[in-house]
Amino acid sequence: MNNPQYWINKLDLIPHPEGGWYREVYKSGELIKKERLPERYSGDRHHFTSIYFLLKSGDPSTGSGQGFSAFHRIKSDEIWHFYKGSAIIIHMIDSDGNYSSAKLGKNADDGEVFQFTVPHSTWFAAEVSKPDSFALVGCTVSPGFHFDDFELGVREKLAELYPQHKGILSRLTK
Repeated sequence: MNNPQYWINKLDLIPHPEGGWYREVYKSGELIKKERLPERYSGDRHHFTSIYFLLKSGDPSTGSGQGFSAFHRIKSDEIWHFYKGSAIIIHMIDSDGNYSSAKLGKNADDGEVFQFTVPHSTWFAAEVSKPDSFALVGCTVSPGFHFDDFELGVREKLAELYPQHKGILSRLTK
């Protein structure tokens, strides 16, 4: 049970485009109509969605040998919930170019939290805090996640926008 492959198989996870492994767990049956949503949405959205998400350090699914969720942004708030494994560091860059991070995990004495919300439209990436380990988390998105609302960061474009963060951007983009 402390083996990431066990959880990938047990939860029937598949590779995620940003890195790591995931599976949608829930999608609410009710929709919010586009006209009731902020203009940034292109259509109706479910009230909320949730996924299991697993990151491994050194995950070859990222193509770089490093296990991380690459910088991306979505149009909704995303709540991360910690379940098992090592802590995850969530790196964020807001629209003003300010960097911040949060540590998702089970050790409150080390500044880790069980749950953290990434605000909509924030560029963010995540990585497992310890080598040769993994983290199993859940992510809840409201209004619900839709791939039309997902933008994977392009290293050169982000480095041009936020040159002060070039180091972390080059490390956590594809």
